[in-house]
Amino acid sequence: MTAILSHFLIIRPFLDSNFRLSLRGMHLDIRSQTLNIAIITVSLSLSLSLSLSLTSSTESEFIFRENLIAGSSVLSLRRLTVLIFPAMYNSRAQTLFLLLLLHSVLLAPLVSAQGSKWSTLSGNPPKVIANGGFSGIFPSSTSYAYNLALLVSVPDVVLWCDVQLTKDGVGICAPDLLLSNSSDIADIFKKRNKAYLVNGVPTKGWFSVDFTFKELSTIALIQGVYSRTNKFDGNAFPILTVKDVASTYKPRGFWLNVQHDQFFTQHNLSMRSFVISVSKTVIVNYISSPEVAFLKSIMARLNPKTTKLVFRFLGQDETEPSTNQTYGSLLKNLTFVKTFASGIMVPKSYIWPVDANNYLLPYMSVVLDAHKEGLEVFASDFSNDVPFSFNYSYDPVTEFLNYVDNGIFSVDGVLTDFPITPSEAIGCFAHLGQNASAQAKALVISKYGASGDYPGCTDLAYKKAIDDHVDILDCPVQLAKDGTPFCLSSINLIDSTTVAQSMFSNLTRSIPAIKSGSGIFTFSLTWSQIQSLTPSIANPYAGYRLFRNPKYKNAGRYLTLADFLTLSKKASSLTGVLISIENAAYLAGEQGLDVIQAVKDALSKASYDNQVALRVMIQSTNSSVLQQFKDKTNYELVYKVDENIRDAANSAVGDIKKFAHAVVVGKTSVFPENNAFLTGVTDTVSKLKSFKLPVYVETFSNEFVSQAWDFFSDATVEINSYVTGASVDGVITDYPKTAARYKRNPCLLGKNAPPYMSSVEAGSLMQLITPDYLPPAEAPFPVLNESDVMEPPMPPVSATATTPTSSPGGVNTTIAPTQRNGQSKIASCFFLPYLAMLLSALFLV
Repeated sequence: MTAILSHFLIIRPFLDSNFRLSLRGMHLDIRSQTLNIAIITVSLSLSLSLSLSLTSSTESEFIFRENLIAGSSVLSLRRLTVLIFPAMYNSRAQTLFLLLLLHSVLLAPLVSAQGSKWSTLSGNPPKVIANGGFSGIFPSSTSYAYNLALLVSVPDVVLWCDVQLTKDGVGICAPDLLLSNSSDIADIFKKRNKAYLVNGVPTKGWFSVDFTFKELSTIALIQGVYSRTNKFDGNAFPILTVKDVASTYKPRGFWLNVQHDQFFTQHNLSMRSFVISVSKTVIVNYISSPEVAFLKSIMARLNPKTTKLVFRFLGQDETEPSTNQTYGSLLKNLTFVKTFASGIMVPKSYIWPVDANNYLLPYMSVVLDAHKEGLEVFASDFSNDVPFSFNYSYDPVTEFLNYVDNGIFSVDGVLTDFPITPSEAIGCFAHLGQNASAQAKALVISKYGASGDYPGCTDLAYKKAIDDHVDILDCPVQLAKDGTPFCLSSINLIDSTTVAQSMFSNLTRSIPAIKSGSGIFTFSLTWSQIQSLTPSIANPYAGYRLFRNPKYKNAGRYLTLADFLTLSKKASSLTGVLISIENAAYLAGEQGLDVIQAVKDALSKASYDNQVALRVMIQSTNSSVLQQFKDKTNYELVYKVDENIRDAANSAVGDIKKFAHAVVVGKTSVFPENNAFLTGVTDTVSKLKSFKLPVYVETFSNEFVSQAWDFFSDATVEINSYVTGASVDGVITDYPKTAARYKRNPCLLGKNAPPYMSSVEAGSLMQLITPDYLPPAEAPFPVLNESDVMEPPMPPVSATATTPTSSPGGVNTTIAPTQRNGQSKIASCFFLPYLAMLLSALFLV
């Protein structure tokens, strides 16, 4: 009998009470000879195994075998065999000894041996395969791309080369059979394009078979994915040969992909001869191809211990040329595949398909089926900067974890354009567990709850944020017409509800003192009327066709401030709440509504005044609001700077200290950027912290367009750079799961973080842009001055509400107020210090 043990192995025969051994993800083989005789073998990926043999002998024996790891003084337990006999059952001393022995030699290594948790075929961590190097940033298969992949990935990252053959038989690395898709060849050899049949499809363009390598040495590789930056195309990257990549970068793993063997054969070029020849001079660890005949033709000429052959599956309805079968039908005959390959590569959708609405369907059995046949499984098509399933909340780390750490199976490797992300997933976040302790002190503060997953400030958004281990739950307080305080992201109901399509659409008005343009404001409706409105999820990046969780775009209900405080008190994982107050002066003077007193009353009624279990944070962009809470000594007052700044004058910070305990700034006030490239680091954080003011930064989103190129389209890289690089004290995010998971990852332990968990070096990426591609310089942000901070005191609450500046539905002619210092708000997004190494390495090549 064979079973996969996901959680616990219970060993009972010789103990008075149950002895539980955690072996998550291990393979357990049990072969019973009689009721009293069993052999249990547990295989561990870190070369550790335990065999328990129960026999009828009257003797007991413990056998240990330890081998010295080459080049290290650390002893590795290779195999432990424990023979337990019936005579021991009656001996408490022997039983206790066995318990202690098992604990010391087995349980302790299991706790620290992360490799023992992998459900790959070998039991080792999955391979990270860098598709043309780090092709998500630099042009594929270039020196920059290969160098960066080696610098920021796991140590054994595998470099991938798509092999093409030139007219004179030289093997080069180029991402596409059509060179015009990834080079400037169309500009250099304008009239030498041709048309050929490629797998039966007429294809026109520039092909490597029509050029000698000497001719191709005059062209340059460029970015072939139009949605990615072309700013590095001025570097005139030369085409590299297969031998160049292997000898120059000496990767611990090297993968050759042969996509079109039949095409080259038709042009009297032998890919078989090239591959066999190059394997004699450089180490090739993997060779893949979607053509059965090609893999069969080389299998006898290569050492399987050195080079693994991988059959690459294309679309399930596409036809494999040598067998004339579809790839879908070949997937059902993995026994046949095993005769010529040791592994398969499949598109990720073969494993986790999605429905028509881009939500995950149940996983397919391809990984489990292949592992049963002894085939490794590699998944392809991973890229951080394309939309993937909504289930992943735009977080590429979450996607990778679903392929390598789902509790059921793990692929044996992933092919990606962004190798830093699977390196993080495998090296830092796999097997983390929900109860892992925090390794970073920075607070995770929600932005309207988990508003990236559900409509902001709804019960669903708040409950999701709590489930995601947010530290501080936020409530932006608005007032209804009847004075009821409730949580809503904006005073303008149009921003977060479908009010414009409701019976209240005629309440549209323009109030320049609040915002430019028109709106339907919360103080125009009673709380019961607001409750009747349908929530609407925010889609800040809809212009990029990136929408948030459309299945639940109108789900949830809004909460009063009292309900929010009750919910927060019941959430044992929270450390505090943040109450933000805006437009207080207008509400008091123009609408006769006292939002400050409403907040004070709600907090007092919910007994937040006399408790210390939850910290209470009051946030506002107005110093006059925070002054009203100075009598609440147990509250933390947070001043929000609502403009981009590069520094703050000492006098301004001194004034902030008089009424606030912490400061919130935008991301670009820490790392300014130009054309989505970081330009450097400001003095904002260091100045505020020198006055002992904690600094919280907003807003961190998962959508890749919200981040600078320097962050590799990876929200975790961005968060890490602010926390460990800029030393901020908290991150404000609409996806708290990503930030909360980041805080718990063990890679933050110790002084030497792995390269994939190192902070960015702001401006390093821009240094690699040639002058002719540099964006125009931008004026620096202003310095926060004393006049920007100090305000007149709050006006008294008027007895009655005043008439708005324009009639409902009317056109406003008043000019809306500008930002302080005339600065408009811009989105921020942001490199690893290893780019300095990259620069120096490139000069050495």
